Amino acid sequence: MRIKLDENLPVVLTGVLRSYGHDADTVADERLVGQPDETIWQAAQRSERFLITQDLDFSDIRTFAPGTHYGVLLVRLAKPGRRALLERVRSLFEREDVEAWRGCFLVATDRKLRIRRP
Repeated sequence: MRIKLDENLPVVLTGVLRSYGHDADTVADERLVGQPDETIWQAAQRSERFLITQDLDFSDIRTFAPGTHYGVLLVRLAKPGRRALLERVRSLFEREDVEAWRGCFLVATDRKLRIRRP
């Protein structure tokens, strides 16, 4: 899967996702740090990448309706420290059928994963 990590996620996660066989890059890789969300979104869509973010600006399912994009995973943890984010995303990619997430809108909390499919 082609993945783009937003700037609010640990960069080390890129290597973890690559070790699972994914083509992962970051907003920083494209020199998009600090750019508006729309710019980040368009970059992810142009490169056909699944976006992983903590940014609530990507939380509106009407704007990011399943099937209209390459996929979004919104990570919402109670205490979103670097280690907690790394472990939560790592556990999802180890346990879930992530290939089935294409075009989906997902929200991951500490205990749940909600998936809206096209």
